[in-house]
Amino acid sequence: MKRREFILGSVAAAWPLVARAQRRAPPLVAVLSPTDDPPGPALPENIAAFVRGLRAKGHVEGENIRFEFRFAAWKLDQLPRLAAELVSLKPDVLFTHTANGVLAAKAATKDIPIVTGDCAR
Repeated sequence: MKRREFILGSVAAAWPLVARAQRRAPPLVAVLSPTDDPPGPALPENIAAFVRGLRAKGHVEGENIRFEFRFAAWKLDQLPRLAAELVSLKPDVLFTHTANGVLAAKAATKDIPIVTGDCAR
């Protein structure tokens, strides 16, 4: 086998692996909440409303968007640690629904957009 044929054959065989590796993962939305971690699939209403709003715009978890949640169980002193944990995951956006969450998020990052609000209204 000639060298050129071997190289071209190797590139052609590896191309699907390279293409798959270059595919970008769905955007990651980090969610920081001072509330309790809800049992089961239920979410606090503010967070559930935010997720519903994204779903209405065509963003479906597991298909084209990912979520990472952190709950402080009403221990507000835990918010800075949890915010730093979420920031270390390099999310595309960080959502929080309280003033304490915003302060913790702002202290943890200057680069990641922070979304806040009472989405349940």
